[in-house]
Amino acid sequence: MDDIGLLLSDVPEGTLLELPDGTTPVPAPEDIAAGHKVALHAIPKGTPVRKYGEVIGVALADIPAGGHVHLHNLGIGPWEEPTASPSPRRIPPTQVSPTRDHFLGYRRADGRAATRNHIVIVPTVNCSATVARMIALRADALHKGTPGLDGIVALPHDLGCGMAEGTPGDAILRRTLRGYLGHANVAGALLISLGCEVNQPENVLGGGVDAETLAIQQLGGTAATLNTALDRIADLVSRITRTHRVPIPLSELTLGLQCGGSDAYSGLTANPTLGVAADLLVSAGGKVVLGETPEIYGAHHLLRDRASAPEAAARIDQLIAWWQEYTAANGATLDNNPSRGNRAGGITTIWEKSLGAVLKSGTTPLNDVVGYAEPVTAPGLTFMDTPGYDPVSATGMVAGGANLLAFTTGRGSLFGSRPVPCLKISTTSGLYERMRGDIDFDAGPAMNHTDQLTYGTALFEALVDMASGAESKSEALGFGTEEIIPWRMGAVL
Repeated sequence: MDDIGLLLSDVPEGTLLELPDGTTPVPAPEDIAAGHKVALHAIPKGTPVRKYGEVIGVALADIPAGGHVHLHNLGIGPWEEPTASPSPRRIPPTQVSPTRDHFLGYRRADGRAATRNHIVIVPTVNCSATVARMIALRADALHKGTPGLDGIVALPHDLGCGMAEGTPGDAILRRTLRGYLGHANVAGALLISLGCEVNQPENVLGGGVDAETLAIQQLGGTAATLNTALDRIADLVSRITRTHRVPIPLSELTLGLQCGGSDAYSGLTANPTLGVAADLLVSAGGKVVLGETPEIYGAHHLLRDRASAPEAAARIDQLIAWWQEYTAANGATLDNNPSRGNRAGGITTIWEKSLGAVLKSGTTPLNDVVGYAEPVTAPGLTFMDTPGYDPVSATGMVAGGANLLAFTTGRGSLFGSRPVPCLKISTTSGLYERMRGDIDFDAGPAMNHTDQLTYGTALFEALVDMASGAESKSEALGFGTEEIIPWRMGAVL
């Protein structure tokens, strides 16, 4: 049983609150914003406080019935495994089945399925990032409107030098860039090197990943590199015009799940609605990727319980332990994760945020756990170890093979991803109306399981449409060229 209720509208001080236990209505002790929590009954200091049937924190003071529950009186302590009987789970969407069995995509020569045709210009190092941008801007203007070409984009980053070779950070950068260069949605690629950097082209290429490399210092500078690149791109474009969309089974879709700018409605509407869509894709044979390890803390036992093999369950516990040590070594805690916007939107603790975040993964078994930017190969649900910072997390998923992304938001995150399309989902209709130009799907009305099934099915349809070529709002706006942010780990030398 939950100890708190969620306000669906702003409540001025003194407003009588009807509590579900049938007692006399109590006046609100202060102005309380929509999306924030109030106590359904008196909660003594030191008592665990439950939401979603799970503990979201401990009362730091006595909280009266109807009292505002937030940062001033709710916090977390050391994690303790639940000892009570298993919590009630959201009912799997057994009443609905996938409404499609295929999407319209591009079939690559090696058999892989793509949802987009992009040419990407990837710098090996930040020192060649500006030249990569110049090439992409000039080439995209020259070839804009070419049938079958979704764009020519640079994927700049700020790494590649000032780092020690052979370290975890170096390995992550290589794996990430390799994942982008070899991504199914990349119909052609150029790797732009300065020439003297730590991250040499041969560190990225290989293992089945191939791309032509242009070295700025060797070619004689920026202008020469630009002209050479434009010639190479013209040849790549001529090949792309010969490709066409064909029916491809949904089993060849890999959906990356993201949430950013979360609020209290994230776990009530958008995330469970996305969970239904994720379940539908899994039932059609597809792959789904959940990440953001700091944002499963406090809910990781629910994922562990869904693991289809003991190894996957043990890996979840190992990741949480690593992140606790990692944050402590950097003078932080995992409860520092909720942002100022999260908390303004009604989220108080990381446990509360995590319990809402995991709902977007649906209800199917957890079949695999992989490291950052590692290939996602198992059918069904995979967990990828990523930071909670959305661009970094999404970068890892794309590098791991996700060919479309879904992104829920309660505050209004601006995000896009190239070469992978991203569909953004609002937690409330008010947000959707305010930001129609940025948000693709309104999950605001889906406040109960029946509506989540309905809207989740509609969201599944929208994702298949996007995979088949329907332009997302972020693509129309041109987002996605600055959002590649590999996980920075280790010393900058």
